[in-house]
Amino acid sequence: MRYGSPIPITAFPDFDTVKDYVQTLDGEGFDFTSTAGHVLGQPSGTNPQRPDRQYVGPFYDPMVTFSYLAGMTRRIHFVTAILILPAWPTALAAKQSAELAILSRGRFELGIGISWNAAEYRALGQDIHGRGARLEEQVSVLRQLWSQPYVTFEGRYHTLDKLGLNRPAVPPIPIWMGTESGEKALRRVARIADGWMSLGDPLPDIPRLQQFMRDAGRDPSHLKVRGPLVVGGDDMKAVVERGRKMAAAGVTHLNLVAPPDRDPRAALPSIVAARKALARSLG
Repeated sequence: MRYGSPIPITAFPDFDTVKDYVQTLDGEGFDFTSTAGHVLGQPSGTNPQRPDRQYVGPFYDPMVTFSYLAGMTRRIHFVTAILILPAWPTALAAKQSAELAILSRGRFELGIGISWNAAEYRALGQDIHGRGARLEEQVSVLRQLWSQPYVTFEGRYHTLDKLGLNRPAVPPIPIWMGTESGEKALRRVARIADGWMSLGDPLPDIPRLQQFMRDAGRDPSHLKVRGPLVVGGDDMKAVVERGRKMAAAGVTHLNLVAPPDRDPRAALPSIVAARKALARSLG
């Protein structure tokens, strides 16, 4: 089992606070941390159907933030959770991901998704329509750019004529997908992702996802699955029991999170204690 906890990036006012938080996770043996990848925020109440934390911000840029933190930590991995890849130029995402993977000595993992925010897409000069198909082609292009010095590719959204990063030794960059539980999204994960980050409780959907992987000719045991585990009180026994249930269902990465209404810094000791208790129980 791998243990992580996200950077509560919108709750922290400056990089020093972020640094202290992540250095604590690193020192306490956590395997990964993550942050969202929104570029732009909107005023509170703009999207009443969504919680403010999903779009208000401010959001720190994940590539800049992770580059800063990579030089101040030893072992923890950094995961974008998520980067809205179809809103980004693919070559730029490839370049920045490769540089970060090299700088961190292989501690960067790219978590991607498609988002719902049409206004942000427009502001970034991209069309929200067809974003799923664009993302699939982007994944193919990314993997080629990371593994070949120069790439020739002709697709629906990309044309490359002997262009590339010319980086001969980019560390492997796993690609995670953050999705809801619809069949179309899960089948996309099953076809092309290295890992799945559930936006809710993953347990009802893991059997479906495993079957979709078999349908796609892939071994379900090779897929990494990240699931959220809320750590909010003193009932550590309940946390461990929930962790055991998730592990038995196929979750490989437990993401320990504070309740939305609790200050993340105040919750950090409970998150650290939960990782220790889970590690004793699950390994």
